[in-house]
Amino acid sequence: MGNIVAIVGRPNVGKSTLFNRLMGEFKAIVDDFSGVTRDRHYGKAEWQDKEYTLIDTGGYVHNSTDIFEVAIRNQVKIAVEEADVVLFIVDVQVGITDLDSAFANLLRRSKKPVLVVVNKCDTFEKEHDSYEFYSMGFDKLFCISSGSGSGTGELLDEIISLIPDEDLKITEAEEELPKIAVVGRPNVGKSSFVNALLGEDRNIVTDIAGTTRDTINSHYNFYGKEFLLVDTAGIRRKKKVNEDIEFYSVMRSLRALENCDIAILVLDAQLGLDQQDLNLVALAIKNGKGLVILVNKWDLMSKETNTARNFEMEIKEKLKPFDDVPIIFTSAIDKQRIHKAVEVTMQVYENRTRRITTSKLNEFIEKIMDAYPPPSNKGKFVKVKYVTQLPGRSPKFVFFCNLPQYVPDSYKRYLENKMREEYDFKGVPMTIYFRKK
Repeated sequence: MGNIVAIVGRPNVGKSTLFNRLMGEFKAIVDDFSGVTRDRHYGKAEWQDKEYTLIDTGGYVHNSTDIFEVAIRNQVKIAVEEADVVLFIVDVQVGITDLDSAFANLLRRSKKPVLVVVNKCDTFEKEHDSYEFYSMGFDKLFCISSGSGSGTGELLDEIISLIPDEDLKITEAEEELPKIAVVGRPNVGKSSFVNALLGEDRNIVTDIAGTTRDTINSHYNFYGKEFLLVDTAGIRRKKKVNEDIEFYSVMRSLRALENCDIAILVLDAQLGLDQQDLNLVALAIKNGKGLVILVNKWDLMSKETNTARNFEMEIKEKLKPFDDVPIIFTSAIDKQRIHKAVEVTMQVYENRTRRITTSKLNEFIEKIMDAYPPPSNKGKFVKVKYVTQLPGRSPKFVFFCNLPQYVPDSYKRYLENKMREEYDFKGVPMTIYFRKK
């Protein structure tokens, strides 16, 4: 089990309103990540300290003719394959339509938990009308109004009861090999990169069948480096033409991001870093995953002096504030710098698992805070008692002090940058908390 929750349903039943409500109102983390717009269709949501990845399938249908209905059906199929929990939205004012029934048939055949969400129930009579939806054959019905938010609390309680506890995942995963996921938009060269890595020399690779129908993790063991490439089946599988490739690719990337330690984001040199990539980066950061950026098809770029350097600076500008990320220029076709990519990725994995002893950490922090103390606020001074690294799979540090509320974000960034310089956390998101002693 994982924790990807997909919202499906026919057009105009209120999918995106529900998405925004689940993402926004309930102290879901709002991204302060540059370039991440409000109209994205997936993100991290949180309820009662449990996080899950929420995706609104409605954002990926681009046509309004007959193809439109086919596209939605395909999406529902993909969502059912890839998600862990499906929210099936219907509209109480309209009742059951043919398209609803078609979706219901699809969803009933899947073995996934499906919650039927009856939207626009803002009066007692309408709640009464909602009972007709039981005829579709699902056990659980939730009457909500995504506009006013009534009923969403019960729905959220049910969603998180279906999501497994984080701790279980960590202990099982800790003794395993590093898990690397290759993500990115369609056609940027993910498959060519994976194939260049795994090579025709199949004996260095063993396919380990995953739990879902076609997740395949490939075990890579070469030049003394050993790791699992997560979900390479999604990359290698030739897509059926009628599948919405962009949507399929996004679902696949979300699934891989949930299950990996380090994400390698592949970009097409000619297209650069766009909105879709930034969304994936934001999600990797939110999930505390390591990140390596691979600029592929570099052989096709016309080179002037400093081209690579300028390109790198451009990417880092877009990634701010998290710009301490390795960027590698490759050509998967010519197998250029493929092994360099592996080495850098393994280095990022080491950075992510780095532990710093409390005594060393305090010695260092004392030094840099003496050099540049936190600014005083209304004549009050912040005094840090001590610092410690929290257990877990990505670097998190707690500063115990007298006035945590007076530490500005700019100062936290100063501390983070200093710690990055000192301890090498390149490619790894880092979290700093200030707490009352």
